[in-house]
Amino acid sequence: MLINIDASNGLAIYDQVVRQIKYAVANGTIREGELVPSVRELARDLTINPNTVARAYQQLQSANVLDSVRGTGLIVKKSATAKCRKERVTLLRQRIREVFREAKQSRLDFPELKSLVDEELERVNSTKPANGESE
Repeated sequence: MLINIDASNGLAIYDQVVRQIKYAVANGTIREGELVPSVRELARDLTINPNTVARAYQQLQSANVLDSVRGTGLIVKKSATAKCRKERVTLLRQRIREVFREAKQSRLDFPELKSLVDEELERVNSTKPANGESE
């Protein structure tokens, strides 16, 4: 499982773990019924405190993403993929709404905004970086 921790981004490390596991479930990297690494294993791989991983796993259990299987470990619940995808869509919708509000405050007219959105969608679909940006 590939998780990247950035201690300087202002987001608590356990929250980064939670978000990235949810994202991995949403995009199918981690499948329903699949075991997640043990607390010790993930803590070792990420070089973080095991209590941090335990806290993230507890939050994922409370959110009905992970389920404890006695004697085995934690698995991704059957309903987790749909739940995590729904959360991702909600998050993306909020981000898009913020961009649209900013465009409105900048007095960008609708055709200009639509043109920008269409260009960026095309760029993403063709996987070309925008204006020298790296992907």
